[in-house]
Amino acid sequence: MRALADFIMRGRVQATVVVVGCAALPLLFWLSAAAVSLVFLRRGFKDASPVIAWALLPVLAWWSLGDPLVLFGMCGTLGLAALLRAGHSWNRVLLVSVALGLVYGLLLSSVFREPIEALARALEKALPQMLNGFYQKLSVEEQARLGTHLFPMVTGMMAIGLQVICVLTLMLARYWQAALYNPGGFAREFQAVRFTPVPAMMLLAGVMFGPTLGSGLALLTPLCSVPLALAGVALVHGLVAQGRLSRFWLVGLYVSLLFMQLTYPLLVVLAIVDSLIDFRGIKSRQRDDDPANGEG
Repeated sequence: MRALADFIMRGRVQATVVVVGCAALPLLFWLSAAAVSLVFLRRGFKDASPVIAWALLPVLAWWSLGDPLVLFGMCGTLGLAALLRAGHSWNRVLLVSVALGLVYGLLLSSVFREPIEALARALEKALPQMLNGFYQKLSVEEQARLGTHLFPMVTGMMAIGLQVICVLTLMLARYWQAALYNPGGFAREFQAVRFTPVPAMMLLAGVMFGPTLGSGLALLTPLCSVPLALAGVALVHGLVAQGRLSRFWLVGLYVSLLFMQLTYPLLVVLAIVDSLIDFRGIKSRQRDDDPANGEG
């Protein structure tokens, strides 16, 4: 991947080839967004604007064919990259990603309501086969209620997916930038991600009480959990970097992510507890409190 980043930064032509080529393939649009963000983070908007303009051509083509996700992903990633280039921390970027996810949910449910409704109807028809005998055990009222929830569920899944893609794509771009121009810089940035108690409690409130605020804000539960989960991952990376955990814990962490229903809530809880205790800062505080500190 570093070789690809080096190729992108060789010049405008090389960057344009990668950006346009990847954007033309829907499954690689995230790679196109990462390439554009890399140029933007390193060179600024003035130098990156021609590459962005070329990237918009296949992106708008996909929109005309009824696929808005490529455009949303590209614009969202660049928006978060603008915050990072302006000097804001990853904490701020992750918090803004929650608002970005809400915007995605609003746009998808209004501008692209018909395609999502069609997808929801198709899912409703497939529910008897997907749920096997469980669906037949539901009453008629319960089946109808489940059907009415499909539209917000599909919209929410798409919005959350876009939020996660934008954040991870920006991380890839920042990793590339650090690998080329500041080795180890991204690792230090990511390992330092930690929410202070106030924003952590606000995110926790969104996770806990989002569904009680109405169907429109039920998205807050998964959207607010994403920054906390990433802060939990950063905590593990930080403790490994300090030598307080072995690298085996990182391997175990990423293997356990295959079982998201167990690992994901644990990462959220770790981030909340870390906001109150600051596990990574305990060692430095102990060193500062040592009465022999600085005496030899």
